[in-house]
Amino acid sequence: MVQGDSPIRGAVVLPTCNRFEVYLEVEDVESGRTAVIDAIERATSLDRAAIEQALATYEGDDAVQHLLSVASGLESMVVGEREISGQVRRAHNDAQSAHHLSPVLDRLFQSALRTSRVVASSTGLGTSGRSVVSVAFDLASATVTWEGSRAVLIGTGALAETGVGSLLARGVEIAGVYSPSGRGEEFGRRHGIASLSLEDLRASLADVDLVLACSGGESIVLTPAMVSAARADALRDLTIVDLALHRDVAPGVAQMRGVHVVDLDSVGATAPGESVNSIEAARAIVAHAVARFGDGETARALDPAVVALREHVFGLLERELAKVRPAAGATAEAVAQSEATEQALRRFARTLLHTPTVRAREHAQAGQTDRYLGAIRALYGIDVDLPADACPADQIDAEAGHDSDAFGHHH
Repeated sequence: MVQGDSPIRGAVVLPTCNRFEVYLEVEDVESGRTAVIDAIERATSLDRAAIEQALATYEGDDAVQHLLSVASGLESMVVGEREISGQVRRAHNDAQSAHHLSPVLDRLFQSALRTSRVVASSTGLGTSGRSVVSVAFDLASATVTWEGSRAVLIGTGALAETGVGSLLARGVEIAGVYSPSGRGEEFGRRHGIASLSLEDLRASLADVDLVLACSGGESIVLTPAMVSAARADALRDLTIVDLALHRDVAPGVAQMRGVHVVDLDSVGATAPGESVNSIEAARAIVAHAVARFGDGETARALDPAVVALREHVFGLLERELAKVRPAAGATAEAVAQSEATEQALRRFARTLLHTPTVRAREHAQAGQTDRYLGAIRALYGIDVDLPADACPADQIDAEAGHDSDAFGHHH
């Protein structure tokens, strides 16, 4: 995607169990969005209008806020779940290996991972250790006797990795793994599990108790015809846990006699709620981190002043948003209303910060730092105590140099 004549300077693709995200550094948002739609249209059989409708676009601070919230588990189906930070780390590493990572995106993803660690260690969010897999398996307990039962896996991604550990811990024998994308051999070798062909998978359906389906593919793997043919003489029930974003299991399978399906919808409906205090504390940490993630262009001497102003505004914003967020179990209408209010408040905060940030640069270039700091004190009551060595440029440059050595330069 990142070519010489491309409007895209860097790209990171982040697939999670219930969404697909692309983070770009672009010259202008519209050309970046068009490039993403073009790429998805080429790679899939999806209709262009459907892709455009499904894509929500965030830019600037909103994009930073979104990634930091995602990485911290605030946007997950199971709030605070642990798998997400591993998925964010993998997306960062993959972009690095493919030389698609720009310096700004590198900083952004490192900031997201750092924020998620702070959220986990200081708010207690996610300490219940609940994950999409653990909630799904708890639901499957209604029809599976774990100890001594047999299972097969479909897929080799992050959820399959988590699934293997959870199944073994519950005393389940794993009969094999089938990968629609052909990665079964490598995954099987790593975990000591047989790699299955599609024929092997069909045959195994007759005598397993559980299927964990979580491939990243776009096509249905288990059809009603395939399942019914395989289970013509089966003596025991089959439980299928389908956690694939595009669904590995055709809708008709759930209606078959002796077959039980747990899917992302049922996980979302029964996911445990985290405490409101933990979530609010996590949101405050994210707001603080967003304020500190500038675009790197603000003149050095004014960094603390601009950061102080951003923290002041984002802190107020977070407090106001906490008042309008709907309680658990609110109607779809109330949720939509609060989302619209949140977008309006974020837009207002962005507008509020735009001019002071531009003025900060102008004053710095004109050598009038004191005037700007005086204005911030007078207008907002923010006292930015700025000794001469508050922001030593040499040290910052040395740090930046250290980072780029560690992570390599990617163009």
